[in-house]
Amino acid sequence: MEAIKEKLIVSVSPHVRTEESVSRIMWTVNLALLPATVMAIYFFGIRALYVLSLSVMSAVFFEWAFEKFTKRPVTISDGSAFLTGLLLGMNLPSGVPFYLPVIGSFVAIVITKHLFGGLGYNIFNPALIGRAFLLLTWPRIMTTWLEPSGFTVDAKTTATPLMILKEEGIGRLLELFGDKANLYIHLFTGQRAGSLGETSVIAILIGGLFLLWRGYITWHIPLSFLGTSAVIAWVFGGKGVLFTGDPLIHLMSGGMMIGAFFMATDYVTSPMVRKAQIIFGIGCGFLTMLIRLKGGYPEGVMFAILIMNCFAPLLDRAFKTRVFGARKGQKK
Repeated sequence: MEAIKEKLIVSVSPHVRTEESVSRIMWTVNLALLPATVMAIYFFGIRALYVLSLSVMSAVFFEWAFEKFTKRPVTISDGSAFLTGLLLGMNLPSGVPFYLPVIGSFVAIVITKHLFGGLGYNIFNPALIGRAFLLLTWPRIMTTWLEPSGFTVDAKTTATPLMILKEEGIGRLLELFGDKANLYIHLFTGQRAGSLGETSVIAILIGGLFLLWRGYITWHIPLSFLGTSAVIAWVFGGKGVLFTGDPLIHLMSGGMMIGAFFMATDYVTSPMVRKAQIIFGIGCGFLTMLIRLKGGYPEGVMFAILIMNCFAPLLDRAFKTRVFGARKGQKK
């Protein structure tokens, strides 16, 4: 008998062969965020580049330092820390002091990610926890917005469209932008105040559709998130009259798009079962609009996703796929 040249490996099913890896997925998501990154730098100039760079470098450094300190394998090459830093930076205003991205990255990487066990074990989205900590600690700085001014030095502070809509109504928005068509164009392209990565809807859509095409995310969370938000905005978004709200303004304002495609779809903190993902997206949309329309804060995407992160394991358990061949009521 000829000697066996290849080793036979026996393992538990299912036997799935794929070229995908954590590193490949993470760097692909980073690539999908490139259009939004470019648009952020285009609209907000060199300050945006500084904030994003500090956020990314700090996140990578804290991951390396923590793993070195705890004598764990260094995993900064997998792109997860880079992605956390990039998402955190995109959720910050362009005018924040440079120490805020560093502090936010520490909270995101060390506290939210590694103290919970590292990649795959964190309950909450690290980038959003980092932003939430900064918002609660420095609320005035985190809600001071600069007008898009490119690479000019002098930038004026202004309100975001959501803030104007909540405090002064749609009439004031139309007065500032001229008409609805012009307002939609500014919201779609990104020529407006807001966090770095949330302003340009077209850039976020390019990245989100790329991830859908590659199969790294599915339609279940984004569509249910955006659909629920649109319906509630249309029904309850008008001033005192039902079915008079403008869903497009809400969909293209604030962090709705980047939240639906890049934050709520996080593999670790969102459900895995398809039916559970739809409920998760509906919950995110409902809570977002509840906060926007009835809460004291004009934006609700961050809080909505973090709240729904708590329910992700329960949703997966509730909609767990029945074992093939098992009878109804049979324990699994």
